[in-house]
Amino acid sequence: MTPQEALAAAREAATHWPGCDAPVLISHRENAVFEVALPEARRGALRVHRRGYQTEDAIRSELWWLEALAEAGLAVPRPERAADGALLARNADGRIASLIGWVEGRPVGAGGVPLEGTPESQMRLYASVGHAVAAMHVAADRLRLPADFHRPHWDIEGLLGTTPFWGRFWEHPAASGAEAALLAEARDFARARLSDYAAGGADQGLIHADLLRENILFDGHHARLIDFDDCGFGFRLYDLGTALSQNLEEPALDAIATGLVEGYATLRPLTRDDHAILPVFVMLRTLASVGWTIPRRASDDPQVRAYLNRALRTAHAVMAGQPLFHIG
Repeated sequence: MTPQEALAAAREAATHWPGCDAPVLISHRENAVFEVALPEARRGALRVHRRGYQTEDAIRSELWWLEALAEAGLAVPRPERAADGALLARNADGRIASLIGWVEGRPVGAGGVPLEGTPESQMRLYASVGHAVAAMHVAADRLRLPADFHRPHWDIEGLLGTTPFWGRFWEHPAASGAEAALLAEARDFARARLSDYAAGGADQGLIHADLLRENILFDGHHARLIDFDDCGFGFRLYDLGTALSQNLEEPALDAIATGLVEGYATLRPLTRDDHAILPVFVMLRTLASVGWTIPRRASDDPQVRAYLNRALRTAHAVMAGQPLFHIG
């Protein structure tokens, strides 16, 4: 959709929610997201969903989970039900739209931009993130999911199978022959490690699956998680690996990793096996990001090369047994 088409779609979608008005485009990635005015001087985020990315059942399931998390007291976007009581609305052309309440706060940062603050403040910040992620996992485990609940799977097949959810990263057209070979080797390495980890009783369940800096807001000292568009079933450590993947070049990476893990462990203690395999999950996120670019970025886009280089560096280090960070 062009911005003009997205705005027209948003204006039509807004009619399904009484008092929803004045859409302003704030993001146009997987979905077109608009800030809107709501009754009682509230704000919301109206999403016009990209065709073919998530099914209608999957979007409805995401919103069901968000509503359940909000009911459990977590600071997540609460869905606003349409005039007919539904979680979703459909435009005349078949496009699906949803509306969620606005979450106040400031993003942790942006990818590729150095984090603000001292190592100590960054450790405290990521301790709050870890605690919020663990609270989300705890709340998820307490829910009884409806029979028609459907979300993507970030399991071994979803990350490393023949058709990963975000694409066959080892066949990226921008990768050289040697680079493609290293990515394929990393895929085999990760599959073997994850298979052993799963066989040992790895913690799996509903996860956010996209805990980038932009999707973590701070209001005061508390982390608030947003953008659950990629949530699904997978290894719980994938959430921690994703949060660390954007910080691999940070001078205070050790402090960030320590804060994240210690904050998480306040609610969900981690085992020695969890600590040992966490770098593999960081690598997995860098690999998945390479796959994500295949249908979304031209091969000569600088972001593609940056993602490839990060994945190659990380894969080489992890397979060589070089520590990515030190915790504690």
